[in-house]
Parts: sequence; C-alpha cells; structure tokens
Amino acid sequence: MKPNFFRKPVSIVIGLGFPAEIRSVADAHRHLSEWPMSMRDTAHAVALKACEAALRGDIEAETARGLFVAFAGRHDLLAPDTAALSASRLRHDRDPHVR
Repeated sequence: MKPNFFRKPVSIVIGLGFPAEIRSVADAHRHLSEWPMSMRDTAHAVALKACEAALRGDIEAETARGLFVAFAGRHDLLAPDTAALSASRLRHDRDPHVR
C-alpha cells in the first residue's frame, strides 16, 4: 500500500448530501484546502497541519486520517455506515419482533 493512502477510506457527505470517499492524505488535504475560510476552526487547522505533515513524511497517514475523521465528525460530514444500515434493515425485514 502506498504510504499516503488510508487503510480504510473515510466516507463523508458533500454538497447536497452526496457521498464521497476520502482515500488518501492528498484527498483529505484537498478537501480541507477547499473548506470555506469562514467555517475554518481549530479542528480544521489541526487536520490540515496533520495532512501537510503526512505529505512531507513527518507523520503516518493513519495519524492524519484520525485527525481528518475528528474534523469531519465535528462538522457532521461523516456518512452513515451503509453496511451497518443494510444489516439493520435486513434484521427488521426478517424479524417480526424488531420494529
């Protein structure tokens, strides 16, 4: 695996709720760089600095991923886990006792 790619992509929602997969430090850095100036906060600054450090090779990509996830969570950007939703839906469809 290339050093700047995440072990597991980060699923976020963008625009009008469209899902996007952030697969690498470069993807995360691009997203953070495009974040509106008026909405930037400490979580944004920390995640952006971590991505820059990971791109230089100063820290691991997974460290930058963790800080990007924290930023995305703080801004309600994390997409719901579709596998968990599907499993939940299947349980509801098959078990008459689950509502």
